[in-house]
Amino acid sequence: MKSGFQKGDIRTHTFKVTEADLATFQTGNVHKVCSTFALAREMEWSSRLFVLDMIESHEEGIGTALEIVHHSPAFEGETLDFTATIFELIGHELICDIEVRVGERLVATGKTGQKILNRD
Repeated sequence: MKSGFQKGDIRTHTFKVTEADLATFQTGNVHKVCSTFALAREMEWSSRLFVLDMIESHEEGIGTALEIVHHSPAFEGETLDFTATIFELIGHELICDIEVRVGERLVATGKTGQKILNRD
């Protein structure tokens, strides 16, 4: 695992909510709001941006934790800004605080966990 990362380091990315990201199950669409599943996927991607910079060729990251707290809805067509901040880095485990916004509006907060392991 590569070094040089510390508490407070940040990675960001943006994501536009599409119809495929709405809360829909086998029984149909629940509502026209970004699903928890889509938020979870993008929150994990935010912290994975660190993992991609940390891993050596013989290593890979694996998710260990995910926490999401909804604050307001994100609607189809809106662009979400994801910010992952290193909360803790102990050994090979990375814990990130995640914040999701549409402009100034807070959509969600949470944490992700990733552990970097030998591919074998």
